[in-house]
Amino acid sequence: MGRLCLVASLVVCAIQTSAGGTDDPGVDFFESRVRPLLAEHCYRCHSVKAEKVKAGLLVDSREGLLKGGESGPALVAGRPDQSRLIEAVRYSSPELQMPPRRRLSDEQVADLVRWVELGAPWSSNAVQASSPASRPNMAQRRATHWAWQPVRASGPPAVEDPGWVRTRVDPFILARLEAAGLQPAPPADRRSLLRRIHFALLGLPPTPEEVENFLEDPAHDALERVVDRLLASPHFGERWARHWMDLVRYSDTLGNEADMPIPNAWRYRDYLVRAFNADLPADRLILEHLAGDLLDDPRRLPDGGDNESVLGTAFFWMSEGKRSPVDLRQAQADSFDNRLDVLGKTFLGLTVACARCHDHKFDPITQEDYYGLYGYLKSSRYTQALLNRVELVRTPRQPEGVPSPGCAVLGALESCLACACSPPS
Repeated sequence: MGRLCLVASLVVCAIQTSAGGTDDPGVDFFESRVRPLLAEHCYRCHSVKAEKVKAGLLVDSREGLLKGGESGPALVAGRPDQSRLIEAVRYSSPELQMPPRRRLSDEQVADLVRWVELGAPWSSNAVQASSPASRPNMAQRRATHWAWQPVRASGPPAVEDPGWVRTRVDPFILARLEAAGLQPAPPADRRSLLRRIHFALLGLPPTPEEVENFLEDPAHDALERVVDRLLASPHFGERWARHWMDLVRYSDTLGNEADMPIPNAWRYRDYLVRAFNADLPADRLILEHLAGDLLDDPRRLPDGGDNESVLGTAFFWMSEGKRSPVDLRQAQADSFDNRLDVLGKTFLGLTVACARCHDHKFDPITQEDYYGLYGYLKSSRYTQALLNRVELVRTPRQPEGVPSPGCAVLGALESCLACACSPPS
């Protein structure tokens, strides 16, 4: 039951990820990379809130950019080389250079070019005004939005064809089908059903022998025994850990132009596989991800006593890493924003990162909430965690540069756990 609950929670997390925001990657790119750039460098002179709009150009709306100002349209969607906005930020013309006091970084110019190439996607929602009187009523949102209501028990809905119902989930499925005027699909044949279950639980097809054994098994619980066997397979953890790794953007490298490896990233991957195969409850999995280095009772492997719980915190450090960022503070802010985005989508099913530049447009999340979480992550540090028990690594001193088996580079929050690379004699 613990494993099935964990699987269900993963599915809910994956489904809810887009509940509070948009599924359009172009709009996400605009909100995270382009709108903040325009707000910081352009709005002072080219927005409806500017004391005096210069050259008649407004860049705080897509319509304003397309219409342009005194010199004509500033934007030609999909064609950066024909857009005066790009010409201005490239400083390619001595008569048109924006911002006038300092050129944007190459990365910022590249973001604008990429945005125009994508067709200049723009959020359909207006920017929230920043004055307290015009801020959204967060208390009202919490009181009215379904996602913020307390969990309460509810019985299954009434259906027109109760004979179709076999499990407690079926009435909910059938009620939606009937409301849409649809009929359930006919039952799958046994061979197809076996393949679907195998792919869902293991990601692998059944062997010919498994197919024949199932087709020749007349017992009423034949399907249930297949499911139990697949849930007990080590391949189950490999399959479902893959779903979780997609949520936390697991990678063996830091990406970007250097694509440097993440030391010991594989330890986190194997930790997830073991957790799923061990039926680790969802609340414990989440606790280990958020504070695995601070637990008084960390889980340990039975063979050797390695600390399992601290491995969960490694997911924080799998964001994109830049080799030589031009603006160190901007790169740091973007890195923490990525971690907050993953944290919110994976564990809350919410786009918390939308509140980086303004109160969330849909969910009751303020900028204060965002930067409160930002401060929590900013106060942490990347360190090396000791996996083995202390008594297991206090062996004769290792040769210089030779790591002991208990050393793993991980993200451990708050506490700085001693590295076992060169234990004291």
